[in-house]
Amino acid sequence: MLRARGRGARQQEPERVHRARLPLRRSLLGRLLAVSALVAACSVAATAWIAVQTTSGAIKQEQGQNLTADARIYDTLLEYAARNPTWDGVGATVRKLARESGRRVALTTQGRQPLADSATGETARALPPQASAVVDPLSVDTVLATRGADGQGTGADRIDPRAVGPFRLSAADSRALRRTADDKVACLNRAGIASDVVVGASGRPRVQIVGNDPERALGTRCDLAALDAPTRSERKALDALTELADACLKRQGREGVTLNNDLSWGDPAPVAVPGEPGALVPRPVPAPRDAPAEQAAPSVETPELTGENDRAIASCVGTARSEQLSSYVASPALLFIGDEGGATLPGFDLSPANTARIAGAAALVLALTVGASVFAGARLVRPLHALTGAAQRMRDGEQPASVPVSGDDEVGRLAAAFNDMSAHRARLEEQRKAMVSDVAHELRTPLSNIRGWLEAAQDGLADPDPAFVSSLLEEAVLLQHIIDDLQDLAAADAGALRLHPERVEVRELLGQVAAAHQARAENAGVTLAVTAPAPGPALSADPVRLRQAVGNLVSNAVRHTPEGGRVTLRTYVAGRNASGPYAPGPNASEEGRGTAVTGGGTVVIEVTDTGSGIPADALPHVFDRFWRAEKSRSRRTGGSGLGLAIVRKLVEAHGGTVEATSTEGEGSTFALRLPGAGGCPAPDGMTTAF
Repeated sequence: MLRARGRGARQQEPERVHRARLPLRRSLLGRLLAVSALVAACSVAATAWIAVQTTSGAIKQEQGQNLTADARIYDTLLEYAARNPTWDGVGATVRKLARESGRRVALTTQGRQPLADSATGETARALPPQASAVVDPLSVDTVLATRGADGQGTGADRIDPRAVGPFRLSAADSRALRRTADDKVACLNRAGIASDVVVGASGRPRVQIVGNDPERALGTRCDLAALDAPTRSERKALDALTELADACLKRQGREGVTLNNDLSWGDPAPVAVPGEPGALVPRPVPAPRDAPAEQAAPSVETPELTGENDRAIASCVGTARSEQLSSYVASPALLFIGDEGGATLPGFDLSPANTARIAGAAALVLALTVGASVFAGARLVRPLHALTGAAQRMRDGEQPASVPVSGDDEVGRLAAAFNDMSAHRARLEEQRKAMVSDVAHELRTPLSNIRGWLEAAQDGLADPDPAFVSSLLEEAVLLQHIIDDLQDLAAADAGALRLHPERVEVRELLGQVAAAHQARAENAGVTLAVTAPAPGPALSADPVRLRQAVGNLVSNAVRHTPEGGRVTLRTYVAGRNASGPYAPGPNASEEGRGTAVTGGGTVVIEVTDTGSGIPADALPHVFDRFWRAEKSRSRRTGGSGLGLAIVRKLVEAHGGTVEATSTEGEGSTFALRLPGAGGCPAPDGMTTAF
C-alpha cells in the first residue's frame, strides 16, 4: 500500500510541474501582453495614419498655395528679366511681390551677390544654401514658368517668349500694323467670320479667328498676307539670326539653311487659291504670335532633310537665338523665396530618414507599452502564482500556509479570502481529527466495559445475575445514545433532519422535561423548578425534538450543579407582539412573568443553574462537537460532548438561535430563542414534515 502511494505521488509530481509551468500563450500574462501589444500597435498605426494624412493634406494645401504664389513671383521676375538688359530698378518689383504674397523675396547673382531683398535690417536673416529657382529668360524653369498664350517657339523651347530682343517693333511700325489688322478684322466680320486682334510681346499684331480655324479666311477677299510682311528691323534681325545658325552648322560640317518667318527651315508647301483655278501660291506656314514676319524666298540649295540634320539645325537655331538675345535680357539671377521669418518653403517628405524616424517612434511607443504591460502583468500574476502554489500544496496534503496580501485591490481581497479559507480549513481539519479521536474514545469506553464483563463471565469470574445484565444494558444504552447523537448531527449537517411541527404550549413542555429529570435531580440533591406564565407562550415546533434540546440542557445543568444547588426552567416572550403592556426579560420578577401571551414575538426558553460555571475563554466552544471543559473526558465529570452541539442544530432547524452566558463560580444560563406561534420557518436544507 505504501509502495502504491509512493508511485502515485511520483506520478503526480510531473503533473504539478507541468501545471506550474503554464505556456506563455495560455497564461494570463501572455494574454495580457498580447492584448496590450495589439492595442498599442493598432493605436500607433491609427495615430500615425491619421497624423500623416492630416499633415500631408495640410502641407499639400499649403504647398499648393505657396507654389501658386511662387510661380507668380517667378513669372513676374522672369518677365522683368526678358524685357530689361540689367537688374537695375528691380527692387521696387521685389518689394511689391513680397507685400502681395507675404513671403520674403530675394535676388542675388550666381555668385550670391545681393541684387534685391524684401527683408532689410534685423529681419534680413542669412539666405538658405539652396535657391528656390534660377531666373534666366534664356533657360526657363518649366515647372514654375507660366507660359503665356503668346508663346514663341516649339514646345521644347526654353526661351521665354517675352524675350524678343531685336525683333521688337518700333512704336510707328506697331501702330501701322495695328491699323492694318483692324481693317482685316472688320473685313472678316463683314464676311461673317468672328475674329480679334491679338498683340504679341514684340508689338506685332495678328488676327486670331474665333474657333482657331484659319482656313475659313481663305474663302474671303480679306487678304491677311499684308500682316505677314516683315518690317525692316525684323528682316535685319532674321538675317542676323540665320547667319549665326549657319555659322554653327558650318562648324559641324553641315550646309547652311534659310530660316522662315516662324523660324522653321525648308520650302513652304504650295496651296491653291480659291477663285483662280490652277493657280498655286506658296501656303504660308502658321507663324508664332510674336515671330517676325518676312517673305520667305525659296532657298537656292536645300540641304538633305533627315532626322539627324533636323536635330542639328534645331540645336544651332536655339544656340543662335540665345546668342542673339543675350545682350537684350538680364543675366541669370538666383531667386530665394521663404517665410518672412527666414524659413524656407515648408515641406514633408517620407524619405527613408523620415520613415526611419516614424518607425523608430512607433517602435519606442510599442516597446514602452509592452514593458509597462509586462511590469503590470508580472505584478498581477505573481500573487496568482502564489495562490496556485498554496492551493496545490493544500491539495497534496501539506500544511496550509497563508499567502501575502499585497493590497486592498481585487487580487489582495482574493488573497485575504484564500487565507481565511485556508485558516478555516485548518480549523476544520483539526476539528475532524479531534472528532475522530473523541468518537473513538467515546465508543471505546462502553465497548471496553461490555467486553470486560463478558470476558469475566466467560472466565467464571462474574456471575450473569440481574445486576450483571443491568450493567451490560446500561453500557449498551450509552453506546446507542452516542450513535443516535452522531446520527442526528449527520442528518442535521446533510439537511435531512425531519421535523413534525405542531402547536406546542411551552409551559406544558417544560413541565414534561422537568418531570423526566426529577428523579436524577433528587438523587443529586438539586432542586429542579419551572417558572412560566399561565397561560404560557405557544409556538409551532416539533415537540419531540424540542424536548430533546431542552432535556440536553437540563441534563448538563443537573450534572454540573453541586448538591443543594438549583436548576430553573423558565420561558417568556421577547418582542413587540406580547399582549401585555411589556414583554418580560430574563431578569424580570416572578410576578412580571404572569402576563398572558396570545401569539407572535420570540419565545425564549432559559435553563439556569447555580453550578460551577464556564470559563470565559471556553464559552465560544461550548457548542462545538465533542468539546468538554474537562479534557480527561471522564464519565464522572461529563457526557460525550455532543449534547450541546445537538441542541444548536435542533434549535437552528426550528429557525431559532441558542446562546450561553456564564459567571465562573456562580452558574450558567442557556437561552433558546424560537419564533412564536406565528410559524416555524425551516432553514435551507431542512425537511419539515406535516
